[in-house]
Amino acid sequence: MSHLPVVALTDCADPNALARQSARIATLFGATPTVLPLGGPDPEGAAALTLLDLLRSTDLTGGPTRPVVVMVNIAPRDGHWPNGVPFCYFRHGQHLVISTVNHRVLAPLATYLGLEEVRVTDVREVLEAAAADWAELADTEVEEIVRTQFRSLWYVPLLARWLADGRPVPAQPLAVRPPAEQEVRVAVVDNFGNCKLDRPAVALPGYDGTDGLTVHNRRDGRGVRVRCYDRLPDVPLGEPGITVGSSGIGFAELVVRGGSAAELFGLRQGDQVFRLAG
Repeated sequence: MSHLPVVALTDCADPNALARQSARIATLFGATPTVLPLGGPDPEGAAALTLLDLLRSTDLTGGPTRPVVVMVNIAPRDGHWPNGVPFCYFRHGQHLVISTVNHRVLAPLATYLGLEEVRVTDVREVLEAAAADWAELADTEVEEIVRTQFRSLWYVPLLARWLADGRPVPAQPLAVRPPAEQEVRVAVVDNFGNCKLDRPAVALPGYDGTDGLTVHNRRDGRGVRVRCYDRLPDVPLGEPGITVGSSGIGFAELVVRGGSAAELFGLRQGDQVFRLAG
């Protein structure tokens, strides 16, 4: 598999980092990658929804498809790991995903795509195995990659290339658990100001009711009652609504038809909108 399309999601989002990563991936895979920077106040939430949407977009094709390699570099914001969180991999059908071990990013895949476990790698173990078997890496080069803090540049593209080639990469299984948090948050604010939430519409408390749901307006601190609709075209022009959006598995969106829900309610990525019972 010399030429494989690669999509990378990363919070290393400055132009310098994106340029280096694009060049390295293109060198290894023979094609220019699509590198998507994920910044903002909650890159983990944005990455979780984006990864779910990305994998969902490979379905409903009506025929055979080609493999895609996906790289995800979103480090947990806990500072727990001495030189960064480990990287893992899994396969969704014929597609290969390499990701930081980030529970918030991976957990939705357990709920909505049936992901049960990932394979966790150790950088030194993988590089030493590769150098001893199939890769032309000197001991000093192995040590340089092991010690670097920019592992999404130096290690992850190599790991992806070796896995795509079927190399015997050492790894340990790790179970993936569905998300435990009850807060429903804004995962992504799209370019129209629609607030994509991180749960299905039917999971929202009272979504099927006739009175709508109360949304907290962060601009003035008031609770605003917002009606629920099946689709955006059903929302009256200029009014807010909660609809079944385009993301996830029927995930909800807070919208203003012809306007910006983010602006109206003062919401941004990562803000809590509802809380589930339990």
